[in-house]
Amino acid sequence: MYDNNSLNSITGQIIGSAIKVHRSMGPGLLESVYLTCLCYELKKPGFIVEREKMVPLFYEGIKLDQSYRLDLLVQQKVIVEIKAVESITAVHRAQLLSYLKLTGCPVGLLINFNVEMLKDGICRMVNNFSEPLSSPY
Repeated sequence: MYDNNSLNSITGQIIGSAIKVHRSMGPGLLESVYLTCLCYELKKPGFIVEREKMVPLFYEGIKLDQSYRLDLLVQQKVIVEIKAVESITAVHRAQLLSYLKLTGCPVGLLINFNVEMLKDGICRMVNNFSEPLSSPY
């Protein structure tokens, strides 16, 4: 089980770092720019950050020749998906929710940098499942 205070602290620091990146870079750039900058900011205080983490896909207990890629996995607990789009849609939320379910990670952040105020581009999602639906990666 995960400690909620620890998760809240981690997500708070991720959001703070994202705000710093957004203030410095502004909206209108490619997702890869924000991903690179955020990854750098999160590593400075010592977070374990895995960028473009490949996660295998399991179906009916069998590993398939398919995988998906998380933008960032922080502290092996928090998935961060970066967007630079006009607005976050239901499809973006569904993607993050699917990643949370498949990995068993407890919380995820969907961050859209293509907004005037970053607080308007942040969506925090919680995984309500206690066990991952896929094999550990």
